[in-house]
Amino acid sequence: MSIKSVVTESGKYSYENFHFSQATVCNGMVYCSGVVGSNAKGRMPETLEEEFENAWRSIGDILEASGSSYSNIVEYTSYHIGMQSHIAAFMVARDKFVSAPWPAWTAIGTTELAMPGAHVEIRVVARVAD
Repeated sequence: MSIKSVVTESGKYSYENFHFSQATVCNGMVYCSGVVGSNAKGRMPETLEEEFENAWRSIGDILEASGSSYSNIVEYTSYHIGMQSHIAAFMVARDKFVSAPWPAWTAIGTTELAMPGAHVEIRVVARVAD
C-alpha cells in the first residue's frame, strides 16, 4: 500500500513548517486535511460567505491535484465556530460546489479552530476519479 502526499503551491508553507499534507491518496481514496477559507494572502475575508466559498474553492484545488473532484466526495466533516448563526449560509456556499448525490456530512460546533478568526474548517474524503 503506497501513500501519496498532495501539496499544492498554497500548501507548501504548512507542509514545510507544520509537517502535514493538504491531502493524501491511498487505495483510490483522497483524504483531505481540514481547510479554512482564508484568502490568497492567508487572511480571513470580511464576510462569512466569502470565507465559506474560499474554503470550498480550496478544496476543489486540492481534489484536482489529487486526481479527484467535487463529484467524487464521499464524506465531509465541517467544524464551526457559531454554527447555529451561520449554518444556512454555509449550506448556500456548499451548494455552489457540491451537488447530488449528496455525500455524507457531519457538522460539529466547536469553540476554537487552528486559524484565528476562522469560522469553519472542512475535512473531505473523496474517491480518485475514474
